[in-house]
Amino acid sequence: MDALALTFSSGWASGINAYLVVLVLGVADRLGSFADIPDALGRWDVLAAAGFMYAMEFVADKIPYIDSTWDAISTAVRPTAGAVIGVLLAGDASSLDQAVLGVVGGGTALLSHLAKAGGRLALNSSPEPATNVLASITEDAAVLGVVWFSLEHPQAAAAIAGVLLLLGLVMLLLVGRLVRRGWRRWRAREPVHRVA
Repeated sequence: MDALALTFSSGWASGINAYLVVLVLGVADRLGSFADIPDALGRWDVLAAAGFMYAMEFVADKIPYIDSTWDAISTAVRPTAGAVIGVLLAGDASSLDQAVLGVVGGGTALLSHLAKAGGRLALNSSPEPATNVLASITEDAAVLGVVWFSLEHPQAAAAIAGVLLLLGLVMLLLVGRLVRRGWRRWRAREPVHRVA
């Protein structure tokens, strides 16, 4: 398995939903014959924690403004998860290989996280919640598809992840005005106790 390609794909996916990436890789390690997936991801405690956090993200990601709050909190989590997965995929490689894969995983996760978080702020400028639900389900399906595909075809999955990353960043540039409007609304909303 090509570690760099798998790291890039899982890094992109971690920026969108790190817990689902850990679940997919962990389940693949448990059920499949993927020797390159670190056994640490297939541990029952890791799978349980990732499953619990994925369930929380699954709900939070569908609610306008809650999703942006979750994304703000995840700014530290998603790139870190991408970097850790990259280092784990390096295995017993030299420290330079581990550093390179850590940077690729974390850097790709950070870029895709920024594209996702910015896109969600743009969606939050719309008053209806249906787009959030559709965006969340589409993101989860893309993460699941890319990571699962990367287990058998790492180079092709990395190319797909690269195209999705580029499209996300271009979309973010194009809707920058909506992102700024969503950011202002998110910051200006009154706390619940003041409204009541």
